[in-house]
Formats: sequence, C-alpha cells, structure tokens
Amino acid sequence: MPDTRLDDGTAARLLSVAVENLRRDHPAHWSHVIADDDELVPQRVLHPIFAGSFDWHSCVHQTWLAVRLLRLRPDLPGADEARRTLDSLVTAEHARVEAAFFDGPNGGFWERPYGWAWLLVLDAELRTWGSPWAGELRPLSAVLRDRYLVKVAGSRLPVRTGTHGNTAFATGLVLDAARAVGDEELAAACAAAALRWHREDAGYGGFEPSAGDFLSPGLTEADLVRRVLPPADFAAWFEAFLPDLEEARWKSLREPVPVDEPGDPYGSHLVGLALSRAWQWHAIADALPASHRWTDLARTAAEAHREAGLRHVFGHGYYAEHWLGTFAAYLDLKAF
Repeated sequence: MPDTRLDDGTAARLLSVAVENLRRDHPAHWSHVIADDDELVPQRVLHPIFAGSFDWHSCVHQTWLAVRLLRLRPDLPGADEARRTLDSLVTAEHARVEAAFFDGPNGGFWERPYGWAWLLVLDAELRTWGSPWAGELRPLSAVLRDRYLVKVAGSRLPVRTGTHGNTAFATGLVLDAARAVGDEELAAACAAAALRWHREDAGYGGFEPSAGDFLSPGLTEADLVRRVLPPADFAAWFEAFLPDLEEARWKSLREPVPVDEPGDPYGSHLVGLALSRAWQWHAIADALPASHRWTDLARTAAEAHREAGLRHVFGHGYYAEHWLGTFAAYLDLKAF
C-alpha cells in the first residue's frame, strides 16, 4: 500500500505544478536527430501529448504524477482543471501522432529507456484504474511496449550510469508495470534481463555519486534485483554485492549528499538522488529479513535521504520543479 505521509496540501501543490508544466511549451529541451531543416518543427507537432515540462520524459512522468494524484486524491484542489488538461492532451489522435514517431527510424532509440519506462508506468496506472485515457493512449503505449520487449530481451549488457540511461532503473519500472497489468511476457523478459545483467555481481566498487547523478547505480541495481529474487536469495546477493556497507568507504552512500545549488539543472539532480535513494533504501530494507544486520542501517539511510530531498522540491525554479515533484510523490505514493 502507498505511504500516506504525503499530506493533501503538498499533494495539491504537486498537482498544480504538474498541470502547469504539462501545458507550457517553453522553456524546452529538444534532442531530435533531423535530416534537414524541414524536420526542425515545434516539439508539439511531433509530440502533441508530451511536449511540456521541458523534455519528453519529464512530461510523461509529470502526466503520471497528475493521474496518480487524481486516482488517489480525486477531490484535491485543482483536480477539475487537471482532468480538463488531460482530456485535451491524451486523445487517440494525439497518441497516433506520437506512435508514428516511435514507429519511425529514430523512434527505436529516442528517450530509451527512461522515457519509455515512465510511459509504460503511466499506461499501467491508467489501465489498472480503468480510466478512459488508457484507451486513448493505447496507440502509443502498444508501440513502446513492443519496443521495450525487443530491447530488454536482446540486451546482453546493462547501462550502469546514474542518469537517464540506467537500465536497472527503467527495467524495474517496466517490470512493476508489466506485473500490474498481467503482461507476463514483458515481465518475464525484464526479470530475465535483471538476472542476466546482475545475478553474478559482487564486491561493488563504484565511486558514488557523480555530480550529475539522480540515481545511485549501486542502489538502483539492488532495487531491481530485490524484485526478482526470493527474500533469502536477495539477502545473500546483497551481502555479496556490498560486503563492507558499514565501513567509511560507503558513508557517501549511507548519507545524503549536500546540495549546494538546487536550482541548477545538475544541482537539482542531486535532490532527485536523495529522493530516489530514499525509496530504494526503504525497498531494500523491506526486502531484507527484519533481523538482518543492515535492515536498520537501510531504514536510517532512507529517512535521512527523505528529509534531505523533500526540503528542495519547491521554490528553486523551473529546472528543479519541472521534474522533482514526480520523485517526491513516488517516494510516498509508489506506482502500484
């Protein structure tokens, strides 16, 4: 069940910011490959649903945020405006335009895997809710579901970065979404990839964090593996993966990283890092036996990162607010 610590006042503010982000076209970050000047068109021409919130992936997960809040807190202030906004954006015609792009030559790699993963989480949220928007979105979600299945089944190696390309993060989201909607084929492919990529990993030696990280490569990997191994097997795997977790070497993983410039694009990434670490530490603690020597450590780390991240979600400008609300809400509301 979702954590209920997200109070209605904060939820209403998150919803308001999300809706504002979905509707605005600028500022925007475009990263398309174009063949000639004729292809240099406004973002909303190619992406009539997800052109707001600075970039495509942020717009997708801010849409998920609005939908998740409307489902769980339908009477929030601003809920009617949010519904009208979604009605105007999430239409079958718009989804067909988006799908046509992702069916094309550049659609096989653009926004992969991060944006694709959030789109499938949004799709699963709508479908499990029984929302009419699920049917409207289906032309796009069907294309990206099939694209993700092919990619995850054929990827021999993972991407271990602390940013959008991280395959463990995306595959964890897609695995949850596939399980939620009963897509056994996609869920099995994600679980197989998790084991193929990470089952034999031991003695993690990464240096964390990098200045632009919003994910911990180590914790993100562990958060994926705990989804696919039985509890006893996961505890053994985690012991082997981080055998010296209590040592000074991992203070930078156990404790939040100071955020000097939360309004800077990469400074805001460190806020997101605190939030994602918080939910990952919490999930790891839940997956470990209550008596495990690192369960209390994981819970303490989760709370420290939660407090550090939530203090910077609002009030630091568009580079922070166009995306951090999703991570703040996911911390308490989860996806399913």
